[in-house]
Amino acid sequence: MKEKIKITSSPQFHHPQSTSSIMWTVSLCLLPAGLWGIYMFGFRSLLVMAAAIIASVATEALLGLINKDKTVSDGSAFLTGLLIGFNMPPAVPIYVVVVASVFAIAVVKWTFGGLGANWMNPALAGRVFVFFSWTSGMTKWTLPHPGTIDAVSGPTPLGSLKTGLASLTPSVQGPLDLLSAEGVPVSYMDLFLGRIPGCIGEVSALLLILGGLVLIIRKIVNWEIVVSYLGSFALFVWVFGGFRYGTGLFTGDVLFHMLSGGLMLGALFMATDMVTSPLTSKGMIVYGIGCGFMTYLLRFFGSVPEGVSLAIIFMNIFVPLLNRAFQPEKFGMIAAEQEAGK
Repeated sequence: MKEKIKITSSPQFHHPQSTSSIMWTVSLCLLPAGLWGIYMFGFRSLLVMAAAIIASVATEALLGLINKDKTVSDGSAFLTGLLIGFNMPPAVPIYVVVVASVFAIAVVKWTFGGLGANWMNPALAGRVFVFFSWTSGMTKWTLPHPGTIDAVSGPTPLGSLKTGLASLTPSVQGPLDLLSAEGVPVSYMDLFLGRIPGCIGEVSALLLILGGLVLIIRKIVNWEIVVSYLGSFALFVWVFGGFRYGTGLFTGDVLFHMLSGGLMLGALFMATDMVTSPLTSKGMIVYGIGCGFMTYLLRFFGSVPEGVSLAIIFMNIFVPLLNRAFQPEKFGMIAAEQEAGK
């Protein structure tokens, strides 16, 4: 009997774990941050995450049935839905979540051939699509209220920061001072633990870091991307971040901006997506620096408070170019070129 060999789309690389194992491991490492979001924002956030996962898996199953490709069990659609749920505010309308999930799977993932063929992160693409389509629904933030069901509306630290800059006074020396002046007292510990308004799965930097470290230790996530992304962003904030407060160079509040918004979620779990990130170490470092720089530009000079999603999608565009620019030399290639040049 002839053995059938299935040729899959690029990039092809060896990993000791199967695709299914990788997807479910990443989902498991995200679980603590998700449970924390449910605890802090109430039952409504559980509905949002469930809707995202169900819509993603159902879309994957339907398209897999049409294309005769059984991929729903590999966990990739579940992970996409989970990440979409993580990137949603607790009070977002459920239909917006469903649209984001269907767009991510049907348009971004399957129109390019399915898993391994998409050129941008499906979950981020889904989030950005619904953000600009239903901006009001995507900015319905709720205050943390551990263990309760009812939601209480309130702004995110980055959102308050963006609006408060318009009325900046000379006495304000940094983001925490500004938030305090705006009536939104936030401490570094609140940011670190996740006792702040925000998207469901992005608020707890602590749990995201712990989950990311597990993936780095297991070599599922490449440390080069994480370090270059966070390091470059921190550098830009430290050097130039103080100008908006009139404090000059090297005075930016690195810790505030590192722990705020979706930076940890993006750097650890989304910029590191195997399909949409570079293959070589040099390419990963350049890619990470690009993500850090773009996040800094968008967060400090853009019209929206956050810049992680757009920054990563922007750098996804350059991944094929980075793979080509930093591809390793083939064995014997230099000698062959020298011989041909004689």
